[in-house]
Amino acid sequence: MEISAGGRLEVRITAADVGKRVSVRSLIEHGPSGEKFTDTVGVLTSWDHGVLRITRKNGESVHIAETALVAGKVVPSAPARRRGPAASYEELARVAGRAWRPVESERLGEWELRAAAGFTRRANSVLPLGDPGMPLDAALEAVRRWYAERGLPAYVQTATGAEGTQELLCAELERRGWVREVTAEVWVAALAPVADAVAEPSGVVLSRDADEAWLARYRRKGVSEVALRVLTGGPSVWFGTAPGDAGAPPAATGRCVVDGRWAGFAAVEVDPDRRRQGLATAVMAALARQALAEGASAAWLQVEEDNEAARAMYERMGFAAHHAYHHYREPRNGSESSSESAAPAGSGSS
Repeated sequence: MEISAGGRLEVRITAADVGKRVSVRSLIEHGPSGEKFTDTVGVLTSWDHGVLRITRKNGESVHIAETALVAGKVVPSAPARRRGPAASYEELARVAGRAWRPVESERLGEWELRAAAGFTRRANSVLPLGDPGMPLDAALEAVRRWYAERGLPAYVQTATGAEGTQELLCAELERRGWVREVTAEVWVAALAPVADAVAEPSGVVLSRDADEAWLARYRRKGVSEVALRVLTGGPSVWFGTAPGDAGAPPAATGRCVVDGRWAGFAAVEVDPDRRRQGLATAVMAALARQALAEGASAAWLQVEEDNEAARAMYERMGFAAHHAYHHYREPRNGSESSSESAAPAGSGSS
């Protein structure tokens, strides 16, 4: 917090700082254990009618009355990374988009409209990197029409918490009643430690195709022809399988897409009866070794906020959070307010 020469806290932000990352301290009426103040760090996304709106790294919006402000200052927009490879949000967003290709896409200015018959939100949402070439309201109306023509709800994928992310767009969507349904995180790591996580990932079979055995473990999410096109699309796609008992589905599976310096991991599945045996780690290690052989040096993946087991495993492998990403759904019949939010969906629907 900013402290004056006289030792007093000062508010050194104004409405002109909208769009910047700030740190503020404010009064609270009924704090736990008698606490009187709370601190908030995030992007100042609006300051209207005496109320500040600050969007935190995880996408949560906090509203603070300016009369409750005790101190505030602008802080660096991107804290120094302590772990993992350096990367901009835009670079990772484009890499992730190429790793999970839709079956149909169309440009709206610099936005990409993506559709795949409803198979996962990632393949059925707008990737808004840049300017749509028209005012936001007109762009959102065009988005809604495009998805309605395909019998799909309109989703916009956004991100928060890193340099160049879209806190302002998130706030504008929420003002218009769009509902944040899913929040997950993109994590990154150096690739070599992932490959070395298992001394020798023996028994893991790699293939260019999602064969019947691999799909048998993934099938609980439903695999149509469209889904297969999404799963097998990407610059250099590999599927890893750890065989199960005779006649049974594989014990574990995974998918990796190699794209330049990046290796993206997804669809890591383990037989519930075979968990905590290192099988997921072995599959990822085998895929990582293949990615290293193709010249990759960095790894990324997406993980839900509430998947504690996966997050613990990825932390052990050297992964750390880079940014949060969200899917906003269009309002239904204009009846929803911006305060509504659904719980995160499973990995098969994100």
